[in-house]
Amino acid sequence: MSSLLQSIRHLRNSFPLSVTQIFLVDNSEHPDWGLELFDECAVDQRELEVELRLSRGHGNVGFGRGHNLVINELKSTYHLILNPDVTLDEDCVAEGINYLNLHPQTAIASPHATGFDGKQQHLCKTFPALFTLLVRGFWPAPWQKLFVKRLAKYELHEMSKIEPGTGIPIVSGCFMLCRTELLQQVQGFDENYFLYFEDFDLSLRIGKIADIVYLPSMRIVHVGGHAARKGIRHLLMFVKSAWYFYNTYGWRVFKQI
Repeated sequence: MSSLLQSIRHLRNSFPLSVTQIFLVDNSEHPDWGLELFDECAVDQRELEVELRLSRGHGNVGFGRGHNLVINELKSTYHLILNPDVTLDEDCVAEGINYLNLHPQTAIASPHATGFDGKQQHLCKTFPALFTLLVRGFWPAPWQKLFVKRLAKYELHEMSKIEPGTGIPIVSGCFMLCRTELLQQVQGFDENYFLYFEDFDLSLRIGKIADIVYLPSMRIVHVGGHAARKGIRHLLMFVKSAWYFYNTYGWRVFKQI
């Protein structure tokens, strides 16, 4: 939360803003988690003209449905979908807003991401062959080296690290800076996905009506991902969502576009 507030401070110094709303959707079982976070940033929210709004008590309704609780009532120009495991560079949001202001045909901007180890995380992807997902998510690292070209193609490694990349098919839901009007036009996330692939689906649907870009000047640190390492429950959710995704968009087993 602190890096988000710092980014809002920088944004407020760069653009004229009305009150900025931060929606915290609390899907956790911890009854005081959201309230504790609000207390931590009470001083900053007054200084920055930030309105904190907490949605809680609905239980774990899933990633997409949780976000839709907010998306359906937005009256903003832009909306940032953000995971709690993401840290933002100070100028991150300002860079994204500036780009979206200059490119009205763009629906979503995705950032340059690294992990805490400094290695780049490739949040932009093309449509995945099922075999590619199996190799990337479940095979041991030495075996993955046999398919370096396949994985690089899927993760769009050829994109510039300096210039924006346009026409991106799929971006990660850990950070999506969205044009609110278009996000609402596609009715937000498909709530049939409880977890995993909901960001793939949203990207593909919104990409039919507007552009999705990779913006390397927006920089974040992200520590999430890796469903295969989170235990059997996450693995089963991954498989269920994958089944629904491929039944919706067509099964591509081996050929990677």
